[in-house]
Amino acid sequence: MKENILVTRGLSKKYRNFTALESADITVHKGDIYALIGRNGAGKTTLMKVISGLTEKSGGEFELFSKKGSDIESEKNRIGCLIENPSFFEKLTVYNNLRYYAVQKGITDMKQIDEVLDMVKLTDARNKKFKNLSLGMKQRLGIAFAFMDNPDLVILDEPINGLDPIGISELRDTFSRMNREKDITFIISSHILSELYLIANRFLFIEKGKVIKEITRSELDRECMRCTVIKTSNNKKAAAMLEEILSINDYKVIDNSEIRIYDDSIRPEVINFTLVKNGLDISALYESGITLEEYFKSLIGGSDNA
Repeated sequence: MKENILVTRGLSKKYRNFTALESADITVHKGDIYALIGRNGAGKTTLMKVISGLTEKSGGEFELFSKKGSDIESEKNRIGCLIENPSFFEKLTVYNNLRYYAVQKGITDMKQIDEVLDMVKLTDARNKKFKNLSLGMKQRLGIAFAFMDNPDLVILDEPINGLDPIGISELRDTFSRMNREKDITFIISSHILSELYLIANRFLFIEKGKVIKEITRSELDRECMRCTVIKTSNNKKAAAMLEEILSINDYKVIDNSEIRIYDDSIRPEVINFTLVKNGLDISALYESGITLEEYFKSLIGGSDNA
């Protein structure tokens, strides 16, 4: 059984009359790359802020590294985060900005600065002043800050903002390598859902402050993969026919009226003919398969940008 890094129960955050996070129950396991998916204002950043201690919860509870309540404070140094960019000094160099924060964190081995700069491909810019950095380089510096002090959990809010495709690919490889080699657990939000899909093993969909769904990578693949959908008023009879007449066992009963068949060795028209011939009423039979973006839209019931 995997160790739990984070568990929330009914976690909530209210700002006066606005509920930013409502009764969120989530579990993040050690070694996860846990993706947060939701539209602007959905509650992703609020969730991250509560977990990292940047804002106080209004209700519910959460455990961090198996500690809860006041005991969590002693575990905060095991977290690296990029939620609201640190206040870097415009006239200081990249290296000296990180050196300043290293001292604040009590870090004595300054070799860690060069290590994190190398991780995010900023070694060549170590002597550049912050004010002369591009947006993408400033974002990399924020990520380097999150990696300082060898954290066990890294929380990143929109970490690839401002990066070009090569920069995105390089950071994606960095996150995957750090997860694999150092067993760092990540919680990452991004508007670029295709990028999250490439590295995450678990996903949380959130909308209007409410958790809509928590799902593993394999479960998500199953939900989105191509299949033949049958809609009928008698699922029990349909399932029996699939197994006994067509020898199809790779299917899933979705609800009282829908079955998804993942076995592609038998053509849909053959399935339809066989079931109807044997007395099953079918209201619809079609092929389906959706992208992550389409799946997200189907969960939240809207088409606005995520």
